[in-house]
Parts: sequence; C-alpha cells; structure tokens
Amino acid sequence: MRAWFEIDLWKRVIAFLVLGLIFGLGLRYGMGAEAGGAFAETWFGWLGQLFLRLIRMLIVPLVFFTLVSGVIAMGDPKRLGSLGARALGMYFGTTAIAVTLGLVMATLFQPGASLSPETFAGVTAAPVQPEPPSLIARLLAIVPTNPVEALANGDILQIIFFAIIFGVGILISGDIGKPVAAVIDSASEIMMKVTMFVMETAPFGVFGLMTVVMATQGLGVLKSLGTLTIALYLACALHIVITYGGIIIRTILRLPVMYFFRGVTDAQAVAYSTASSSATLPVTITCAEENLGIDKAVAGSVLPLGATINMDGTAIYIGMVALFGAQAMGIDVTLGQYFLVAVMATLVSIGAAGIPSAGLFLSGLALQQVGIPQEQAFLIIGFILPFDRLLDMMRTLTNVTGDAAVATAVAKWEGELDEEIYRARDI
Repeated sequence: MRAWFEIDLWKRVIAFLVLGLIFGLGLRYGMGAEAGGAFAETWFGWLGQLFLRLIRMLIVPLVFFTLVSGVIAMGDPKRLGSLGARALGMYFGTTAIAVTLGLVMATLFQPGASLSPETFAGVTAAPVQPEPPSLIARLLAIVPTNPVEALANGDILQIIFFAIIFGVGILISGDIGKPVAAVIDSASEIMMKVTMFVMETAPFGVFGLMTVVMATQGLGVLKSLGTLTIALYLACALHIVITYGGIIIRTILRLPVMYFFRGVTDAQAVAYSTASSSATLPVTITCAEENLGIDKAVAGSVLPLGATINMDGTAIYIGMVALFGAQAMGIDVTLGQYFLVAVMATLVSIGAAGIPSAGLFLSGLALQQVGIPQEQAFLIIGFILPFDRLLDMMRTLTNVTGDAAVATAVAKWEGELDEEIYRARDI
C-alpha cells in the first residue's frame, strides 16, 4: 500500500487509463461490440460514474469557500479589480489565438474534404445549441436572484459573483467579520484535504471510464475522423507549447517552462480522463498552490473563473468543426466567413459549460456561419458525436493548462508567486 502512494498520482492515472483502453478494446473485440459494451457498462461503468459524482460533489463548496477565502486573503478589495482585469484580458487573448490556430490547422489538413453530403445519410440528428442570449442578458444572468438556488443548481458564474460579493462584505466589516473569515478559511482548507482524498480514487475512476468508452465505441470510427483528430490534437499541442509555454511562461514571465508543465501534470491527467474542466478544478487548484507556488488568493479566484470562461480547446474545436462541415458539404468559405467563425467561436466558447461534449453542441452556431442549414448542422454534429469523447479529452487538457498558465501570470504580476516552490525539484 505504501508503495502505491509513493507513485505520483498522474503516473497512476495514466497507467490505469492505458489499462482501461486495453481492457475495453479486449472486451469489444473478444465478446463482440454489443456484448462487450454491455459487460463493460454493467461491471465497470459504476467506477467511472462514482468518480465523476465524487468530483462534482466537490465543485460547488470548493469554488465558494476557496473564492471567498481568496478575496479575504487579499486584504484590500481594490486588488480584486486589477487581478480580475488581468485574468480576463489574458483569457480573451489566448482564446483569440486558439481559434485562429484551429482555423489554420483545419484549412491545412482539410479533415472534411474526403466526405460528401451523402456521408450523412442515415445519421441521427443531434441537437444544436439554440441561439445564444444577448450580451446584456448574459451579464444579467451572472447576478443570482437567489444565492441558495445558485449553489443548489451549481451555476458557477453566479456562485463566483456571490462569493466575491460575500468576501468583500467580510473585508469591509472589519473586526465583526473576522469570526466568519476564520470559519471560511478553515472550510477552504478542509475542502482541499477532502479533494486530496477524493483524488486518490482517480486511477480507478479513469479505468472505469476508459473501459466503457473503448468497449462501446472502439477505434473503428478513427478511420473516418482520424484527420480531424490529428488536426485537433496537433493544434492543441501547439497552443499549449507555443502560447502557454513559449509566449506566456518563457517570454512574458521569464520562468522555466519545464517546471510549469511538471507542476500541472496531475491536473492535465485528470482533465484528459474526465473531459471536464469543472470536474478537474479541485486538482487544478491543488497543483497551482502546491506545485506552482501560486498564492491561494490568486488560485482561488482566477482558476474558478478560468474553468468557466477560458475554453481555448473548445474555441479551436468549434472553428475546426465549422470548416469540417463546410469541406464535407463542398462549400467554399470566404474570408468574411472565416472572420465570422472566429468571432463566433471565441464568444460561444466563453459561454461553454465545463462539462463533456459542451463544445460540440455549441459548434452548430459556427456551422451556420459558413452557410450550412440548421438541419444539416444537426447531421454533422450527430456524425461526430459518437467519437467526441476522445476529441473532448484533448480540448479539456488544453483548457486546464491555459487556466494554470494565466493563473501563474497573474500571480507573478501581483507578486503572489512563490518561485522557490515553482522551481523546487520535488513536488
């Protein structure tokens, strides 16, 4: 047992992910697709579902307590304005770069060129995200009419808003608010301990998730969607290495890149296996504080915000799906349509939920920007949907890495980055 815990968590997660992949494919091709899939869902599906439920159990209390604790730790409410402005600026900037990179890669790889409109005959239509509300409506929706209801429903943006207001209220209350501040700080520390406990179940949960995915879907769909997969994985990898590692960490912050990537490995492993930025948030916060040396005031405010609005991987994907559909339908995309897709992908990705496959359903809006009717957009999304899990895993890894990179930058600029922890040999 002791030897098990001495192995880094990310190594255990990756090992069990590979075991799940092998075991799931063994069930599929050994027992047959239908029997193997049913066996995997019956005997191993509960492992993955239990893990996801445990993670989701943590999200609301962790976001609320760590964010309030982070606001309290600032000491001065004025700091919240500069910190938030820097974080938002970085998130919007990296998202714009991401969607541009996605469009470039889709243009170079032409993932939909080998298909035709007849390919989608018989495909079950999938629902597309309805027309998004106006900007004013979105901003108003951030303010909860009932904070308790927002907490119960897990509305992260509303929780963030209320937590910030509540934290500022504690600060300006002075001595009267100190007892409440002490309780909040204690609750925040307790939630971090609970998170560490829950994360020890990650290898088994990942094994269950991957076994079911491989047993029910297999790798056959790679034959038709392989080019899209390669283009997406390459675009995300370039964005991670160049934008996050090269531009932000190395050039702007002048910090060693390898220390950053080593510090976020656990979060990346969990993000890849769960395909959910929100579910990975507890691990991201732990990595930021313990491995990267980011002060809890910054980690507790910037990272929950990033898990909600920083969706660079999703932005890459939405742009790619739009061009994939246009290529499959034989539509020539004009320069103006490229611009519209880029703007739409940037704005829509910011509102994407941090849950599996959210980006695919939102891509219907971008498909319509290149002249694809809504009915055909349904079919294209339905064609990709069975394989979306593997694509979503890489998108989520990108999103989480971006959250950590922006949090590192904000912490550095705010003077809240402990470089001794960041550069430590042991993590």
